[in-house]
Amino acid sequence: MGLVSSVFNEEMTMSSSYSQLSCSLRSRDAKLVVRALRCLEQRFRYPSEILNNTQTVRAYLQLQLAEERNEVFAVLFLDNQNRLLAFEKLFSGTINEAVVYPRVVVQRALEHNAAKVIFAHNHPSENCEPSQGDKEITRDLQRVLSIINITAIDHIIVSRKSTYSFANHGLM
Repeated sequence: MGLVSSVFNEEMTMSSSYSQLSCSLRSRDAKLVVRALRCLEQRFRYPSEILNNTQTVRAYLQLQLAEERNEVFAVLFLDNQNRLLAFEKLFSGTINEAVVYPRVVVQRALEHNAAKVIFAHNHPSENCEPSQGDKEITRDLQRVLSIINITAIDHIIVSRKSTYSFANHGLM
């Protein structure tokens, strides 16, 4: 069954993690986004679905974060085969920054028994270019996680209209 078929055939039940979608989405649009997120999450968790497709990861993260009104920092926790173990929105901030605590990222990665991670956050301003602070926290997180053999494979910044991949720009 294809992605579109899965989205439209799936039974709709709103979970608490999806009920936080922005009020700017109309009810029908919000339901469609929730269905798409569920479909993508099922695909990521299915043993043959591996997160090697940057476009799919970017689309998933845009659905999760683009409508947030303030900056939100999240992490995709992956196993050795790049399968999704968990997605967590770890930190919320203001319209132009979110404070990220490396200790919490390490704790959550260990709790999920993650081998790899992908960092993500939104830019409500719609400008996806990374700030100096974005680059610094990415380097700090990479360094800390590497000590415990967890690989940070990308940091993706999302907005409603675009995305920015640190890996695609040679920053990881």
